Amino acid sequence: MNKPAKSLASLAILLLSLASLVAAQEAGSSLSGTVTNGTNGKPAVGDAVILINLSNGMEVAANTKVDSSGKFSFKLTGGAGPHLIRAVHQGVTYHQMAPPGTNSVEVQVYDVATKVTDLSVTADVIRFQADKGTMQGVRLFVVNNTSSPAKTQMNDHNFEFYLPPGAKVEQLQARAPNGQPISAEAVPQAEKNRYAIAFPLRPGETQFQLEFTLPYSGEIKIDPKPLYPSEHLVVVLPKTMQFKAANPSSFQTVQNPGQGDSIVEVAQQTKPGQSLGFTLKGNGVIAESPGETASGAAQQQDQQPQGRDNRPGGGLGPPTDAPDALQKYRWPILLGFAVLLAIGGWVVTKRQPVTSVAATSAAKPGAASSDYSAALHPTAAAPATSTPVARSSMLLEALKEEMFQLEVERKQGKITPADYEKARAALDQTLDRALKRQG
Repeated sequence: MNKPAKSLASLAILLLSLASLVAAQEAGSSLSGTVTNGTNGKPAVGDAVILINLSNGMEVAANTKVDSSGKFSFKLTGGAGPHLIRAVHQGVTYHQMAPPGTNSVEVQVYDVATKVTDLSVTADVIRFQADKGTMQGVRLFVVNNTSSPAKTQMNDHNFEFYLPPGAKVEQLQARAPNGQPISAEAVPQAEKNRYAIAFPLRPGETQFQLEFTLPYSGEIKIDPKPLYPSEHLVVVLPKTMQFKAANPSSFQTVQNPGQGDSIVEVAQQTKPGQSLGFTLKGNGVIAESPGETASGAAQQQDQQPQGRDNRPGGGLGPPTDAPDALQKYRWPILLGFAVLLAIGGWVVTKRQPVTSVAATSAAKPGAASSDYSAALHPTAAAPATSTPVARSSMLLEALKEEMFQLEVERKQGKITPADYEKARAALDQTLDRALKRQG
């Protein structure tokens, strides 16, 4: 039997087994796991555990409780799509993703305290720009909970901050450690211009980002009024605006190579109540979007020549022993803007990507026919091979994976009949070309 015939036979066997395999998946498998109390290292006995199906939004699929050994188990009846495990401990939720194919997960929860002493602000970044009588501010807090034993801080005034007089909060987002940004609320307090966020401060790094606007006549005085010790207070503004600190020794100007049209002023190791007021004048906007800033900085980092000195300060010119004020926290500052500016909610893909090129395109069922060009260039995701036969073999493996995913989506009703026929026709055409090339 020649190679094309063998390949066709292999694909025929694969297609015949698809129906039974998909049926088995739809019939249901199990997802089990453990919930451990990270404060005392013991099983979180009795905690509620919720199974959330992410294939159709945030659908609650099942509920259970942690048993005496810290374990739980769910029967999966909604197919092999992604799920989210939510554990509730002392009123605070903790999450763990369960991608397709996952059979077991581990969730860690922590005891709750109304006050945690080991709480600090790693960075407080305020970005300003002004135009047409309005000043826009974006403020990012990076809060670090290093409590030992680890505990979650939670109370009605869990994290507080000041905004300038006349500021209007447009949007607030919170991001738990290793989580996704979700909408939150800044609650005005009895003291004017003071706000509180009732969002749990779990062990690790929590980020808050808020957008606010101010009436602006071309000059304004700002006083951050820090309520927590902070390693870095960073003020970012366009170069067309002017910055003047009330106490010039409090701030130092730092070059930001990822964004040449901005000014960056940094105050280090600030204390609660410290006078850090400054005056802003002029108008201007920062041309580059936050996402472009982050990607530009990443690209510059990746392109750093081999052998260049990586000591603090080394990336900005001749290396010195003076620390670079932004070196350690450049990624939270730049990437924080890109990540947290996205609007609202848990952002979960319909299906986790797989390693093959063609399977990656399956994440867009409605556009399958236009995405298969990637499958014709497997070297984009794998090391180059030396012969056309080897490349065709890689393509055949990718097509097998794509056929499987396509049939799963059809069985689960995630793709319309028209889109299914279009995708299947594109697969058949690509398969025919690959077989001819291999023969």
